[in-house]
Amino acid sequence: MDQGAFTADGCSVEVYRLLPPDGEAGIVHAAVPEGASILELGSGAGRVTHALLELGHPVVAVDDSPEMLAHVHAETVCSKIEELRLGRVFDVVLLGSHLVNTEAGADRAAFLATARTHVAAGGRVLVEWHPPEWFESVREGQGGRIGEVDVSLGRVVREGDLLSAVVRYSAGDRWWTQAFTCRRLGVPALEAALAEAGLAFEGWRTGDRTWFAAVPA
Repeated sequence: MDQGAFTADGCSVEVYRLLPPDGEAGIVHAAVPEGASILELGSGAGRVTHALLELGHPVVAVDDSPEMLAHVHAETVCSKIEELRLGRVFDVVLLGSHLVNTEAGADRAAFLATARTHVAAGGRVLVEWHPPEWFESVREGQGGRIGEVDVSLGRVVREGDLLSAVVRYSAGDRWWTQAFTCRRLGVPALEAALAEAGLAFEGWRTGDRTWFAAVPA
């Protein structure tokens, strides 16, 4: 079976084309002014980008995969997040996909520093993360259906603050897998990482604490 193109970190471009938005754009839209300009870090194939455009937000989509960006119908920049230097600022910087839970502290610091560099004075950084309680709830076989894609977790391994697993995606007779490792952060550690980047925690944007806002310190 031809599984199509993959990004350097193992993401299937075809999966991200198939996955629909899952309410992320509405969360962002509710947290920012009408028509606010948005810099989306790690946009993938535009799953959230396109929903934000429909809500009236000009979006610059950043990803390091040309194959992903080929499907984005907005202004795009092909760059690693940590290397991005646009010389522009935005009303909102969006760091989704739980990137702040990256395994390496240096990567987390670099992602947040990029967000701080590109957010305007009086602007806001919106972040999606795995809160500590998520790590306690993850179980083998956990998953569900998103649009036409079935998702399930396997090979779940915990080691200290790290959690590793393999996600299996399937749609019809096609399937893909993606391994990941993420780090559990408590709120004090999160606030310390934000402060190091020149940001301050502002508040939760969802009741389940999976989205929060930060502002320039």
